[in-house]
Amino acid sequence: MTGVPCMLMRGGTSKGAYFLAGDLPADPCERDELLLRVMGTPDPRQIDGIGGAHPLTSKVAIVSPPAAPGADVDYLFLQLGVEEAVVSDRQNCGNLLAGVGPFAVERGLVAAGPRETSLRIRMVNSQSLATATFPTPGGVVGYEGGTAISGVPGTAAPIMLDFADTAGSACGALLPTGRVRDVVDGVPVTCVDNGMPVVVAPASAFGLTGYEGVAELAADDALRDRVQSLRLKAGALMGLGDVTGASVPKTTLVAPPRDGGAISTRTFIPLKVHASIGVFGAVTVATALLMDGAVGHDLAELPAGGGPLAIEHPTGRLEVLVELDGTDVRRASLVRTARKLFDGTVHPRPGGLR
Repeated sequence: MTGVPCMLMRGGTSKGAYFLAGDLPADPCERDELLLRVMGTPDPRQIDGIGGAHPLTSKVAIVSPPAAPGADVDYLFLQLGVEEAVVSDRQNCGNLLAGVGPFAVERGLVAAGPRETSLRIRMVNSQSLATATFPTPGGVVGYEGGTAISGVPGTAAPIMLDFADTAGSACGALLPTGRVRDVVDGVPVTCVDNGMPVVVAPASAFGLTGYEGVAELAADDALRDRVQSLRLKAGALMGLGDVTGASVPKTTLVAPPRDGGAISTRTFIPLKVHASIGVFGAVTVATALLMDGAVGHDLAELPAGGGPLAIEHPTGRLEVLVELDGTDVRRASLVRTARKLFDGTVHPRPGGLR
C-alpha cells in the first residue's frame, strides 16, 4: 500500500498529524476518508492507526502555500472523531497551530531566519490570521529550549502566537447572542467566541466547586447529560444550529482561582473532560472575564493595570494576554511549545471499514 508523507508533532497540549495539502487527495470526501484510516477511526482505541484514543490526539493539520495575499502559509485544522467516523472543520486549534511554523520551515514552504522566524498563518477554518515567532538558530528549526507549559512534561523552545481578527470566528460575533449574559437551562451563561465558541458557566450552578479532578467529573453521567443539554440549547442561540454531533461549542465551568491565577476552569470538549484547556478556549474565557456582567467576571482576580491572565486548569495554568476595548478585541497572544515526534511515511489501513 502506498504511504503518505506525514510529520507527527506535539503542539501545545495536543498531538496531531501534519500534512502538506499536496500530499492528500484534493477532494475533501476522499481526503477525510483517508485521514480516518490514518488515525484508526472509528475505534475507541484507534489501535490500527496513529491516533491516541482521545480527541486531543486525534487531530490533523494541513498546511499549504497561501491561497491569497496577506499570509505566508495556510493552515486547515481537522478534528477527527475517535469512536465515530466524523471529521470536523468547524473550529480552529491553537495548540496544533504552534507546530505549523516549524513544519512549514522543515517542508521548505518558508525560509528560516538566521536566529528566529516569524510568519503569518492564515487559519483557513475561520479565515483569520495568526503570527507565529519561534527560534531557528543557524536557519534550522530549534525544538530544544527551556520553556515549560502546563500539561506537558519537560521543556521545549517557546513559540509566540499573536492573533488578529479571531473575534466571532465561528459565530460571526464576539457575543453571538448579542448579550453579555443569558440564562440557558436555568443556568447563567456567557456565550462568547474569540477564536472558539465557548459557553462559560459557573461551576456552582451544577453543584460543583470547580476544583474537582478530571476522573471525578468524567465519571458523573448526570453532569455530562446536563452539559450536553446546555450546549445544545446554547449552540442554537449562538447561531450554530444543531450541534448534537459537533465539536463546538465547548463548555467551560468557572470558579474563583485558588492557585494565584485569574480564574479556575473545567472544560468539556465537547463532553469529554479536558485535562487542561485549549488555546482558543483560554483566549475566549479570558475575553469573557474582562467584560462587566459576564459570567466569571465577578469571580476573577484580574491583575491591576492589565497584563496576562493566568487561566487555571486541572494540570496547571495557561497565561493569556487579551486587550479588549468594549467588545472590540485589539490583541490576543500567548506562548506555546511544539516538538517534532517523527517524520516519515504513514500507512493507512485498507479502505472500506466504517
